[in-house]
Amino acid sequence: MTLNEKKQMMLTACKVRMGIIESTYAAKCGHPGGSLSAADMFTYLYFKELNVDPADPQKADRDRFVLSKGHTAPGLYAALAHRGFFPVEDLKTLRRTDSYLQGHPNMNYVPGVDMSTGSLGQGVSAAVGMALGAKHTGNTCRVYALLGDGEIQEGQCWEAFMMAAHYKLDNLCVIIDNNGLQIDGDIAKVMSPYPIVDKLEAFGFQVQAIDGHDFDAIEAAMTAARQVKGKPFAIVMKTVKGKCVSYMENEAGWHGKAPNTEEYEKAMTELKALERQLEVL
Repeated sequence: MTLNEKKQMMLTACKVRMGIIESTYAAKCGHPGGSLSAADMFTYLYFKELNVDPADPQKADRDRFVLSKGHTAPGLYAALAHRGFFPVEDLKTLRRTDSYLQGHPNMNYVPGVDMSTGSLGQGVSAAVGMALGAKHTGNTCRVYALLGDGEIQEGQCWEAFMMAAHYKLDNLCVIIDNNGLQIDGDIAKVMSPYPIVDKLEAFGFQVQAIDGHDFDAIEAAMTAARQVKGKPFAIVMKTVKGKCVSYMENEAGWHGKAPNTEEYEKAMTELKALERQLEVL
């Protein structure tokens, strides 16, 4: 990735983070912490990796993305909006009863959403089905699924991983957002999923562990995923919950809580300052 490409990615990720704060503040509820930790991955996927077209969201050969940790919809929505799937201004309607942008993604109403998700563990199962279906029909699309590290405490995830390896789904890329925190606190104390990399390898995946905020590392992992044959690929990305908003970083309390007015203004001040710094690089 060139320096200019990386700068543009970082700027876009900053805008995505602003969208997360704007939407959860307007809704007075939502999940900013895990949305912010995955913002760089959302950005890379929608602005570099995925074969998608905002003008034709249902095109047959599009890549599929499943947000298995569906509660982080504010991050997905912000990326989709900035990619042109729907107006950025609509982010402020998050969770309103008359809005198509509900608290979890709905494939029937949101352009660019391929699977309705929210019940943890089920999204990755749908992604495995999509990848298997593509193999059977000869569709050349790739399928990507983003899971939370607390989510993989669900047994259904491991059933899906086992199936993906059994059917040699090399068109599937599973991404684990390892920010270390879930709604009840440290994942290692609630119910440790570690060692995540070793377990995924034992289940038949090729795995790459990366810094989930480093675009060069994300690009290298995505390149490796496309080159693997005969087995599924997993990216375990170490991230910071609440990334780029100082008072939210590494705080489990921001898993599912919206900022108040004072907190909103502080977050937007920090993100706008970051945007200005990036613009002069």
